[in-house]
Amino acid sequence: MDPLPQQVAAAARIRLPVYDADAIEVPFVALGWSETIGADTWWDEHAHPTHELLWNQRGASSATAGARHWTLTPAQGLWVPAGVRHSGWAPAGTQQRAVHFSVRRARPLAAGPVAVQVTPLLRLLLDRLEEDDLAEVSRATTEAMVLDVLCPAPRELCLPLPGSALLAPVVAALRADPADPRTLAEWATQLQVSARTVTRAFQAETGLGFGRWVAAARVQHAIALLAQGEGIEEIAGRTGFGSVSAFGAAFRRVTGTSPGRFRAQ
Repeated sequence: MDPLPQQVAAAARIRLPVYDADAIEVPFVALGWSETIGADTWWDEHAHPTHELLWNQRGASSATAGARHWTLTPAQGLWVPAGVRHSGWAPAGTQQRAVHFSVRRARPLAAGPVAVQVTPLLRLLLDRLEEDDLAEVSRATTEAMVLDVLCPAPRELCLPLPGSALLAPVVAALRADPADPRTLAEWATQLQVSARTVTRAFQAETGLGFGRWVAAARVQHAIALLAQGEGIEEIAGRTGFGSVSAFGAAFRRVTGTSPGRFRAQ
């Protein structure tokens, strides 16, 4: 999930403008860049005049748009349509990649942000776009191939964020400590409502029940720890799972693969 307020305050903070789609005409079809993040960095909410594809060469970062929060990895990126407001977070050491696409020459993949699977083929094509000596005809061919193979991922590393005041303490607690052990009944008592009310609120705001949402939030934290090289047993404990097997089951449910295989990818 998003970093804690104190983490944002201590991080390098970047403010970018908010542009409408196609507010600035660009002289390219696709323009890529890469950067190794030297310090924990937070990007305030902003919007580009171009479509943007974000992913990482190394490490895990995150992006938030509206009430949805995505985790970005070397295997899964995020397509953000032009004009869509979003914020971002990357810890130090992340090798971040991005490509901006002309609104006039590249159709958006969807009306809103959508996860993109960064396949080996797509990665090779995107690497080629960053070559300084790429001939004009080769660049045009590569851009056409990139646009042809870009497609939404079959599974998103996306956490829907509840926005009500009722559930705000739960979200804050899991952000501060993903291993927070409070159960549904304990949260209901603290919030002075029934367990059914908490369950209904989570279902209405996120499409997930309390238990599924908590597990998904913990897996989001676990992905970042995996990217930092933490051991799987340690990660299971730090993210509140009672055992490695419980962690593995929740991780597979969210990502479609095991923690070990995910790290290898």
